Formats: sequence, structure tokens, C-alpha cells
Amino acid sequence: MTALSPIIVFDLDGTLADTVPDLIGVLNAQLERDGHAPVPLAAARALVGAGARALIERGYGAREGAPPGGDRLDALVADFLLRYEARIALETRLFPGVEAALTRFAQEGFALAVCTNKPERLARLLLSQLGVSERFAAICGRDTFFTQKPDGRVLLLTIDAARGDAARALMVGDSKNDVDTARNAGAPVVAVDFGYTETPARELGADRVISHYDELWDAARLALSAAAV
Repeated sequence: MTALSPIIVFDLDGTLADTVPDLIGVLNAQLERDGHAPVPLAAARALVGAGARALIERGYGAREGAPPGGDRLDALVADFLLRYEARIALETRLFPGVEAALTRFAQEGFALAVCTNKPERLARLLLSQLGVSERFAAICGRDTFFTQKPDGRVLLLTIDAARGDAARALMVGDSKNDVDTARNAGAPVVAVDFGYTETPARELGADRVISHYDELWDAARLALSAAAV
């Protein structure tokens, strides 16, 4: 039987890629259509990271005093997803150092995977348009399994789908949701401090915090070593 590989599992929005310009571009198009002022890009990062439904609830809630619900929310989400797919990588870019980091981990024998709150189809489309989808042994979204982050089973199922070793697995993310997911799965976690979170990265409770992907190799090695003790 083939031995399982050590594995790095990445969040997507705010971790691998800066997706705010396209996500907020679509949200603002909806808001303006409905007679609301757009969300300034500088203030948008705290709105992103928990999926399209939460983004719309937060965006419209800030403009209308309460988040939309029921059929209206469902219609806004469906419209958002159609619009977003059409411009999914118009302005989105990988964060600096991502590709070099993926290359190094792969060369060192690590499996690579993505575990995101995006629908799986859109996550695959985005990573394909960014030119890195083939780097990942598994790309899992909010609809891939029967549950979503922060349920630790999502991380464990992603690891299994990528044929990774859960005893030598590390999560990389940018939010409390990612840290909680790793903790619930019993895995160490590295947080990036350039992502989308209202809570400063150093207050999330991650094992390590990095400011650039050039720091990930050492941070991952130390976090995995500490977890193995």
C-alpha cells in the first residue's frame, strides 16, 4: 500500500489569493442596483471570508440596518454567484510567494490541498484561472461534504481526499474559522496576517503567524514538529 504523504491544506480567500476586488465588485454592483452606496474597498476585508451568503448579509445589513432574509436573500445569493463566476479572476491575484511555496512543499514530498467556504466548482474555476489548480491533490468547498468549516471533519475529509497523513497535516488560513477548523481536527495551524479577519491574526490562537509566504516553510516545520512531540 502506498504510504500517505505529509500535507498542507490551504484556505483560499485571503490565504492563497486576494479575492476582495472581485467579490466586492460584484457585491457593489448589486448594492448600487438596489439604490445603495457601494462598500469602499478599504473597508471590505472584514466582510469577506465566510462565503457569499454571509458577504451579502453583511453588505446589505450595513446599508439597510438588517440583513436580508428568506427568498430575497436566496435570490441575491443566486444573482451574486452568477455575476461572480463571470469575473472570478478579473482582479484576483495570488499573494506574493504562493507559487514558490507550493513548489517547495511539493518538492519536499508534501501533498497540497484546498479547503474553502467557496462552492467547490467556483474554487476549482478560480484556481484554474490563476494557473495553480493542478498543484492540489484535492480542492474541497462548502458543498463538497455534508458539513462546512469550522467542523473539523471537513479538514479530515479533505486530507483523506488528497491521500494525506492526518498525523502530519497542517492547516494554513487567515481567520478564526480556519483556526477553529484545525483545532477541531486536532491539527496545527499557521495563520497569515494579510488576510480577511476582523480579529488580528496574532490573536487568533494559531501555532504560528506569517507575513509572507517566504516564511511558511520554517513556520510549517516548527508547527509540525511541535505537534509531533
